[in-house]
Amino acid sequence: MVQIFNPILNKVHFINQYTLLHILSGTGSIQVDFNNYHNWENKAIYLEKGQYIKFLSDDFSVQKIEFQNREVFENKEVRVLFKHLISLGHIDAIQGSKLEMFLSAANKEQDAKKIIEHSLDQWFLKNPFNASRREYQSIFDVKDLIDKTFPDQVTGKDLQSMVGEKGIGTSYLIKEKLGLTIKSMLEQKRLVESKKKVVFSDCSVQEVCYDVGFKDPAYFTRVFKKRTGCTPIQFRENFDFERKDPFVEHILELVRANHMNERSLEFYAEKMNLSVKALSKKTKDKMNETMGGLIRNELICTSKKMLADEWSVKEISIQLGFEEPNHFSSFFKHYTGINPTSFKTEKVQEMASFL
Repeated sequence: MVQIFNPILNKVHFINQYTLLHILSGTGSIQVDFNNYHNWENKAIYLEKGQYIKFLSDDFSVQKIEFQNREVFENKEVRVLFKHLISLGHIDAIQGSKLEMFLSAANKEQDAKKIIEHSLDQWFLKNPFNASRREYQSIFDVKDLIDKTFPDQVTGKDLQSMVGEKGIGTSYLIKEKLGLTIKSMLEQKRLVESKKKVVFSDCSVQEVCYDVGFKDPAYFTRVFKKRTGCTPIQFRENFDFERKDPFVEHILELVRANHMNERSLEFYAEKMNLSVKALSKKTKDKMNETMGGLIRNELICTSKKMLADEWSVKEISIQLGFEEPNHFSSFFKHYTGINPTSFKTEKVQEMASFL
């Protein structure tokens, strides 16, 4: 099933089967499983059943491909497209690339295997964890094991035993490549699944506790609050799954309209009729982001578009209200890891490589 749609701002889209989302255009952020990510134009994202995605902007255009045939995904290598451990896994789908051409083909159902093949080639070329294919297999074997056993009150030591003779080597590999322990992977999985049950169901705290592998509801509540800053009930209220509170829509609209001229939290607090403290807390609770982060992300998105449109660094710095071009350059590099001129050069080279 293939569909091109414009997502509603801040609406939860549940994933019910293997799905590829190709971001055709859009400058805002997205949220997947309670984590926010930025800069998604010309990216392809694979999600599996049980995940969700929200679009924190109203300017996205998205191509959605749902794969009907599970046989396509029986190859173990395909797991890397779905079981991302640190950051959201994505694939570049620059116009003119083989992947983009297959995604643009008229009959995508017939090309499903080709889409997967080119996606895998692109993902392994990017190689985000700098590992061999064999090492990836070992890592994702553990991730599969955690996904299957986390509700069974297993411990990190239990998982170590289940991995078997290769357990010590696999643990070292995961620590080296991902910066995680098997225990922390298990904790992350339980936290994400508990958040889903809290906000997307009417289960009691006790039911959630037992469903995600905890033995004691009081201990579960303490762990949940330590990791999120909220009790499960508070987290449910803050997430606002049914979008009864227009706060998110209003603050995003306000930031988009004013970020080029206004950086002051006092300005946004006054517009929202809140104190700075209340605005900061509500933004963090409802969006998993700080107010400063929202403003910075919008500035970065705007500056990237301007760079792509051949604006000079000096012109951008003036337009975005920086006192000096070097102030803008420092800001851009600090939050993107690359200076504006290099970013522009890489984009030109990236496009040229597919022509």
